[in-house]
Amino acid sequence: MASSSQKGVVITIPVLVLSVSAAAIFLFFLLSSLSSSPCTCPPSTPDSTFTTTAAVVTGGKVVEEVVDRRISVSRDDIEWVKDQIRANGLHMQDNVLRKGINPRTRAQQLEDLNNFKGISHYEGSEANNHTALPCPGELLVEEHHSNYGEPWAGGRDVFEFLAESSRLTANSRVLEIGCGTLRVGLHFIRYLKPEHFHCLERDELSLMAAFRYELPSQGLLHKRPLIVRGEDMDFAKFGSDVMYDLIYASAVFLHMPDKLVWVGLERLVSRLKPYDGRIFVSHNIKFCSRLGGDECTKRLGSLGLEYLGKHTHDSLLFNHYEIWFEFRRSKA
Repeated sequence: MASSSQKGVVITIPVLVLSVSAAAIFLFFLLSSLSSSPCTCPPSTPDSTFTTTAAVVTGGKVVEEVVDRRISVSRDDIEWVKDQIRANGLHMQDNVLRKGINPRTRAQQLEDLNNFKGISHYEGSEANNHTALPCPGELLVEEHHSNYGEPWAGGRDVFEFLAESSRLTANSRVLEIGCGTLRVGLHFIRYLKPEHFHCLERDELSLMAAFRYELPSQGLLHKRPLIVRGEDMDFAKFGSDVMYDLIYASAVFLHMPDKLVWVGLERLVSRLKPYDGRIFVSHNIKFCSRLGGDECTKRLGSLGLEYLGKHTHDSLLFNHYEIWFEFRRSKA
């Protein structure tokens, strides 16, 4: 019987060399692409970078974007703080007089401040030579934090909802109609680049609280927000070339005649970025609904605005939810 011939694939030396070379080239480019892809972890950098990180407090720009990239708390954040409370065996107690702590109402604090100043203070001619920006006692004891129908902490809730719903970045531009004492505005000012937060406010006491207490005490003077005293929806002082990513009014339209609200919207449309920019109005939109559904839609359309829907947002710290109505500019 004749022996059968052995079958197989014959690879010559030149072909083998070319195959290995091709594999090596492919592996090289693969590793290069992986090493050049963006990394979300903190970079390994020299100590000088930590100086740049500290510059956030004094006006650093690049680091602000990194630090403020995250807006709302996560489930892990909430579980962490609950764990800390449990681990320390903490329980809510009555705020009564105890060693080293003397609870005072704001009225009592103000009386003490007026009568006794501080534990250590300057007298006579020296009294006015050591305070760069003297602040009225009413502001120092934060009486203005009680000017709202809900806790001061609710300002953070509003910021988180609006910033995330509008997909804001540190480079975005924001206009608040009626920022008051900056209950919400402080969070936007801290998050945005300098000069990127604008506000129109009519109340003088609120503006004093913002400029004399909130901005200095929060270390935000370097952010240079443009806060203008004015009314009647006059936005002329903000310039004609600014385009906003977000314009919002928290409870302000409730106190305005419908006609004035429409005047304001007409003036604001051209300042809102087409399609991506957003207008948010809180509580209700009776200025529109009072016209009737079809007429409301038609009136908005004539201004180049489109109603996108109603939203609710829960508070982080107390039993409360916000109601917001969303609009966008539908024409370029």
